[in-house]
Amino acid sequence: MPNYQQTISTTQEISGYGLHTGLKSRLTFKKAPINTGIQFIRVDLENNPIVEASLENLDETNRRTQLKKNNAVVQTTEHLLAALVGLGIDNIYIEIDSPELPILDGSAQLYTDVLMQAGIEQQTALKKVYKITKTYSYKDAETGSEFILEPADEFKIDVQIDYKSKVLEVSNAKLHNIKDFSEEISNARTFVFLHEIKPLYERGLIKGGSLSNAIVFVEEKISSSELVKLAEIFDKKDIEVKKQGILNNINLRYDNEPARHKLLDVIGDLALLGRSIHGHLKVVKPGHKSNVAFAKKLIRIMKKEAPIYNPNDIPVKDIHQIMEMLPHRPPFLLIDKIMELSDTHVVGIKNVTMNEDFFNGHFPGSPIMPGVLQIEAMAQAGGVLLLSTVPDPENYLTYFMKIDKVKFKQKVLPGDTIIFKTELINPIRRGICHMFGQAFVGEKLVMEAELMAQIKKVK
Repeated sequence: MPNYQQTISTTQEISGYGLHTGLKSRLTFKKAPINTGIQFIRVDLENNPIVEASLENLDETNRRTQLKKNNAVVQTTEHLLAALVGLGIDNIYIEIDSPELPILDGSAQLYTDVLMQAGIEQQTALKKVYKITKTYSYKDAETGSEFILEPADEFKIDVQIDYKSKVLEVSNAKLHNIKDFSEEISNARTFVFLHEIKPLYERGLIKGGSLSNAIVFVEEKISSSELVKLAEIFDKKDIEVKKQGILNNINLRYDNEPARHKLLDVIGDLALLGRSIHGHLKVVKPGHKSNVAFAKKLIRIMKKEAPIYNPNDIPVKDIHQIMEMLPHRPPFLLIDKIMELSDTHVVGIKNVTMNEDFFNGHFPGSPIMPGVLQIEAMAQAGGVLLLSTVPDPENYLTYFMKIDKVKFKQKVLPGDTIIFKTELINPIRRGICHMFGQAFVGEKLVMEAELMAQIKKVK
């Protein structure tokens, strides 16, 4: 069954102090229409600027994920973004009155709780999903982080951490059903090593840090003078290590709580992709910098990857079956095969030869397939998708309603094979189909457009 976008049902608020700025901030969550995405609104700034949660607005990844658009900054977004992904919330307005989200207890649990109180509302548009069809890998030579993303029918993630530490051993965490996020991952808290605290404090960070919002691991014996300094940083009278390795005897919620929190961070950072992933992600030594570096690689793949086409594969519909559905005939039948067809997408093939009639005039001596015919071919592939929803497609005709956001990126020449990939933007309603299509030659993207069409019964 198709997966639909979701927003929240009611307005809710939450407040607290930023981990790095120490500033108090209030968040107001409001429902948003389909295809809005996640939008932060800085209500404390003039004209209430909007900062979308996207890789385009990524500003900094030093100890947090910071977004910036023009002069508006929103930092430490990762825990809230993870909560939104974990609850399947695609569209939301988040009003914030300071530059940093509150750290709360250092996990995503309180965000998850307040969003669940707001209620989750299903919307009419389909979720934006990217299905992984082959294995991708990425390694960050500087940090040693490794990412492997393999095909899977849903999102799964495995994480391993290794800090070469005496007190924080190598550990693993996994989440193989995103619906388990709130129960298994959301309450895993952030952590830091004691030797990192002083440099961070001296750089003007962790002004809002405390022993109530972070786990502090201690690897070496602490002197009395260091304890005094820590008491000043945390504004706490009694600082001591009662349990080996953890400051002030904070009990871990799980034996592998740090690994679970790093998994949480990965989910939050990947929210900047703007769509869900159906694939199995395996990560070793994740961190904000490497997380977003992998996300940037993945977004480039998403935008440019052509469907895998093997001409020896048996098509879902051959030319005869296409002609049974579409009223078009040569020389205006511009699709030769349908290789994939589902409720929400279609992949069609057009073999371009010098025998095409249009090459006689476009252009003599320099044959190029006209862009308008590329759009028509894409629309015919989309027409197969649309007509497959009715039992008697031979009794219907398909009409264009709108063509938008067309981009021609490469010439299409005789001898090329065009692969058209078209996906629904919204579910088909009353015979109206709103689609986003891309055309590839080999692995090169040659054209993309948004199309809207309608079928009407004529017999």
